[in-house]
Amino acid sequence: MNRTKIGLYRGIPILLGAAYLSACGGDGAESGDTANTRTEAPEVADAAQPSPRPLPAIPENYSPIGVFSAPFAEPTIVVDGEVVETDEKCITTEDGLQECKPAAGTMALLPDDRLLYLNALEGTENVELSIVAEFGEVSVNDQTRVLSLGDDDRPDWLKPSPLRGGANPDGNDSETLLGGTPLDGLLDTADNTNRNDGALFCSDVIGLADGSVMAVGGTDYYSEPGIDGLPLGVAELEGIKNSRIFDPATNTWRQTGDMNFGRWYPSMVTLPDSKIFVASGVTKLLKPVYPEEPINSGRNVVQTETFNPCTGVWSQNPSTADRSLPLYPRLHLLPNGHVLYNAGGQAFNPFGQGYDQALWNIVATFDPASQRWNDIGYAGLPLRLDEVGLGQLASTLNLTNLTEEQLRLFTEDLLSSTDGLISSVTDLLTSPDDSLLTTDTLIKAIGGGMRGSTSSTMLPLEPDENGEYNDVELLTAGGVPSYALLTSPGGYLPTDQSRIDRIETNGDQIGYESRLTGALNQPRWYGTNVVMPDGSEMVFSGGTRDGVVLPGLEGAIMTAERFDPDTETWTEMASGHRPRTYHNTAVLMADGRVMIGGHAPINTAYLSHISLEDFGLAPNDGRDPSFEIYTPPYAMRNDRPTILSAPEQLSVGDSFTIQVDQALDIDKVLLIRRTVMTHLIDGDQRAIELPVKARNGRNLQLEMPRKQSVVPAGQYMLFVSKSTPEGRVPSVSAPIAVVNEALQCQGDATMAQLGQDMLELLTGASG
Repeated sequence: MNRTKIGLYRGIPILLGAAYLSACGGDGAESGDTANTRTEAPEVADAAQPSPRPLPAIPENYSPIGVFSAPFAEPTIVVDGEVVETDEKCITTEDGLQECKPAAGTMALLPDDRLLYLNALEGTENVELSIVAEFGEVSVNDQTRVLSLGDDDRPDWLKPSPLRGGANPDGNDSETLLGGTPLDGLLDTADNTNRNDGALFCSDVIGLADGSVMAVGGTDYYSEPGIDGLPLGVAELEGIKNSRIFDPATNTWRQTGDMNFGRWYPSMVTLPDSKIFVASGVTKLLKPVYPEEPINSGRNVVQTETFNPCTGVWSQNPSTADRSLPLYPRLHLLPNGHVLYNAGGQAFNPFGQGYDQALWNIVATFDPASQRWNDIGYAGLPLRLDEVGLGQLASTLNLTNLTEEQLRLFTEDLLSSTDGLISSVTDLLTSPDDSLLTTDTLIKAIGGGMRGSTSSTMLPLEPDENGEYNDVELLTAGGVPSYALLTSPGGYLPTDQSRIDRIETNGDQIGYESRLTGALNQPRWYGTNVVMPDGSEMVFSGGTRDGVVLPGLEGAIMTAERFDPDTETWTEMASGHRPRTYHNTAVLMADGRVMIGGHAPINTAYLSHISLEDFGLAPNDGRDPSFEIYTPPYAMRNDRPTILSAPEQLSVGDSFTIQVDQALDIDKVLLIRRTVMTHLIDGDQRAIELPVKARNGRNLQLEMPRKQSVVPAGQYMLFVSKSTPEGRVPSVSAPIAVVNEALQCQGDATMAQLGQDMLELLTGASG
């Protein structure tokens, strides 16, 4: 469809999507200061009036490193049924418990520019001696909030319904060790309360095509062993099967279909057909013993599932789709429709109980069409497993896929590539240009393999000379290295190493290589990466040591860093005001600034909250409910371009026109997906550079990618930018909904919306 022929622009009658944005408050005060993307072209000034003196491009308060706002937090707490206004994080209730403000352990940018966030580790403030012994009893389901910014960044909070997500109101059917036996319930506390059977903590979140947010998995807390009424035992964090969807139009949570497996720390990614792929997670974290499925004991969930958004049903994929992965595996959708596992995840399973964890070091891709994984190589090393007959190695070693067919595939591949395997290993060991003896390869080997608590972020996708998007580059920086041997829990001290993995796709063929970039200015554990509209990437927050191995003993890193993809170097930027180590979040906002939140540390040394801040360590006195807004240098300027009109909905392959106020200067256009993230990751995160096909006055003609695998259906922000001596300067964004016209339920909704908008247009015209 050629959008230039139907005039789908702001400032003239809009036929698609207007009612949805109106229902979501798209033009209301809660949407933030984005009006210049939604207004008509400015009126021509009266020629008799003198022209106002233009402001200088760079104001006096400009900073080349940006600036953080003062922290701000929700002003009230509900205590014993009463709303109390307080600057404190917590207030003591009549029964002696602490009631605290929620922190943004998970955060999502909604289509109307508001921010949905979920609390993390609610109840840890009431641990008196040991979180291991007590958290099964004192934990509660996590609260949710919606934050909006009005004029002058005035914050406002809304409480969704149900406040805590609404899962398992009658309790969860916990998979206890003695479940199904006459001793069921005798040595555990799984059935003693319903208030902690459906926690959103440690679920994964994803933005659906219609703008809603789905949270999958989460936590059922109990003690095992444990006895009701006694603050003794060993906590268990069980992954739950629930999936729930937040509707931004009504600010409500609803339950959708359950998964086939309970998952704590899973990862999701949107497939080209808008179905959702989920992998990993663990059903029982501390005691992964499954009497009914003994083969799955002692490791994470290897079975994968696919969610149909039209039916709300999860389907288990065949055993060929099984894969041993770390918790929160770093997954990305490639331009050929395959899903890449980039050898990153959370090195948590506290004592490395995954017996097949060595497989986590292998970069691999999953083909949704064939429902098979293909091993590419050991992360960071120049040995291609799939080119030497070992592409099915991990699948063959997976016990749930140990079939005659799988053995045949592996044997045939290996026998046909025996010579290639021998020569590849020989070349790796002896080549003077790229051998294990070179400094570069030694560094890669030491830092190779699975990287824990690190981001894996896709650099902006660029079209080739034919307008196709085939190549992907992924930035991995910091985190805890496995030192080529360890995986879970991995090392204790983070690395400053930064690398780019380049993936080239040609149909089902995939090329892979890895190169080192300039290092971070300081090693960083648990830093959150953000793709910026000037094409750079930034990392925020994190710690100097792994805050899960020894909670409370990490130092906080408050200085942000910026990665320049042209020079592949990192530069220190401004410093935040609050320490934010574990469960921190950072989300790009529609105006190009970044919302920073979170900090929910595990109790010090797995005991109670004991702050060692006086010793130079990060504070550990509970969650931090505050937020800060980072303003990059470009957002401080007075000469930012303005998008005057743009479509509200687009499909793949569309040619469309936008109107901007500095058309001659605009040389780059980025379509950036709205962030929906937890634990450093958003599997759907991507920025796509759109080529400028033609210019006519203020009008720029652009073209969408032709494949849904490049731009999956969902909610995006369109930025235009210009080059200046101080760096690239992007506009405030215009919201774009990318639709999948082949998705039956979205297609029906689109046609219904079109009819409604046309009816309103005709009614208004006749009136």
